Amino acid sequence: MAVLDRKFLQATWSLIREYWHSEEKWPARGLLAVIVTLNLTYVYILVLINKWFNRFYNALQNFDKEEVFSALGEFCLLAACYIIVAVYQLYLQQMLEIKWRRWMTHKYLNNWLTDRMFYRLQLTDSYTDNPDQRISEDLRLFTNYTLALSLGLLKAFVTLVSFIAILWQLSGILVIPLGSQQLVVSGYMVWVAIIYSVIGTWLAHKIGKPLARLNFDQQRYEADFRFSLVRLRENSESIAFYGGEAREERSFIARFGKVFNNYWQIMQRRKQLTWFASGYGQIAIIFPLVVAMPRYFAKEIQLGGLLQIAKAFDSVQESLSYFVSSYASIAEWKAVVDRLTGFISSMQQVSTLPQGNSVIEVGPEAALVVSDLSIDLPDGQRILSGLNLTIQAGESLLVAGPSGSGKSTLLRTLSGLWPYAQGRITIPAGHTFLFLPQRSYLPLGTLRDTLLYPGLNRPVADEEIIAAMSICKLEGLKSYLDKTEDWSHILSLGEQQRIAFVRVFIHQPDWLFMDEATSALDEATERQLYGLVQERLAGTTLVSVGHRNTLNSYHKKKLSLDGRGHWNLLVM
Repeated sequence: MAVLDRKFLQATWSLIREYWHSEEKWPARGLLAVIVTLNLTYVYILVLINKWFNRFYNALQNFDKEEVFSALGEFCLLAACYIIVAVYQLYLQQMLEIKWRRWMTHKYLNNWLTDRMFYRLQLTDSYTDNPDQRISEDLRLFTNYTLALSLGLLKAFVTLVSFIAILWQLSGILVIPLGSQQLVVSGYMVWVAIIYSVIGTWLAHKIGKPLARLNFDQQRYEADFRFSLVRLRENSESIAFYGGEAREERSFIARFGKVFNNYWQIMQRRKQLTWFASGYGQIAIIFPLVVAMPRYFAKEIQLGGLLQIAKAFDSVQESLSYFVSSYASIAEWKAVVDRLTGFISSMQQVSTLPQGNSVIEVGPEAALVVSDLSIDLPDGQRILSGLNLTIQAGESLLVAGPSGSGKSTLLRTLSGLWPYAQGRITIPAGHTFLFLPQRSYLPLGTLRDTLLYPGLNRPVADEEIIAAMSICKLEGLKSYLDKTEDWSHILSLGEQQRIAFVRVFIHQPDWLFMDEATSALDEATERQLYGLVQERLAGTTLVSVGHRNTLNSYHKKKLSLDGRGHWNLLVM
């Protein structure tokens, strides 16, 4: 099928082989071998049931009561085996699916989080939409469809091999008169089944080919719509203050409009495919009886033989028509694979890109040295040029300038986040660093987890946490340490910034970088917190970004940026 071209199959194999060559390969391969064995057993039972049809209906035709009840006893045994195999085949397949998904989820999460890939992707790649959706939903669909379709294909192949021999044997010879000559066709029912299935597969492909692209778009539109709803929840207070409900509703309706319109196209295409598949399947029920009936009326076969031929024909044509019955699933599977391979390709491209020409290295001196550093925006606009700066351990520096002058971008560059920079940055060896953004991140979990984020390599007693909360004027929250809430919605911006200072006093970093970390605080609280930092963390080097003139008194040096590449360093 053209939808499963060579490039697609190579991409799919690259996704599949990782797990089957991983550290879990032997348990996975063993489990797969059991599942394959159960599939083969399942087909063998179907062969036995096919033979049973001949025995049972011949006995009915001959009014052989004893043989009928004997055949019914045999059927009960076959049915019991069928049920057992079917149950454990499904159970073990689901077990393998969830184990495979777990391994892939851990791997993709690690790749997405390592080297700040999640951040670099959104800076440098605009084509990877909703990576979280690809990890959560697409991996689930990939493991589900890959196992279901591949095992289904195996079952179809084994069924074909098993029943084509039976059908060939049962078909006999068809003699077609051609004038004075005769055409003798051996195993004619097999050739009829092949022709019937080939025509059906070709028509199904012509009808269902657009589904691959439609399913790809549908997953993207659904993810975009869900993401917009999540953003409303995360920013509910700001939207409520703005009175932006109507604007948000228009945005939701526009996004859902894409979901609706694309799904409508999928519905139309699936309706056409269902029309064909249903008709194709219904014709297949009666078609073999019609074709084999002349031999029955000629008394060459009995009723049991006629029904056995019909069942064998059905098994052969169903196996040959596997792509007809599975086309919708195959199209959706292809869309999932395309999304995952696109995600992987984006991560690989971003990982091979140099993180700018700036080089961050570790030096022996207790100082941060910036040499000939230039910073650009993604569009190439230069916002800082030729910065040379040395910050000794224990010093304090204020980075100031108008909005958009590159103050926050300079901090991102010093932390290794910003890729559009050239120059050299030397950081002191063995020192700890802590960066405080303007809006502090509050993870989901208990308040204790939030205060200790991102974690320490030592145990922290409650007394230490509560003491840090008290000096940051958060003592009223001490009874909620082990309560789980969405703290980013419960706490005000000022409280969230004070949470960040609690982290500072608990972590006690050697270097502290703050990006307008007190912008939501009143001047008295700001003065108190800066005073506590200078008092309790006297050896900590402080680098602040801010607009307020009140910050001048807490720093010994001031770096002013104008956003056009120029800078000026003053000693205060």
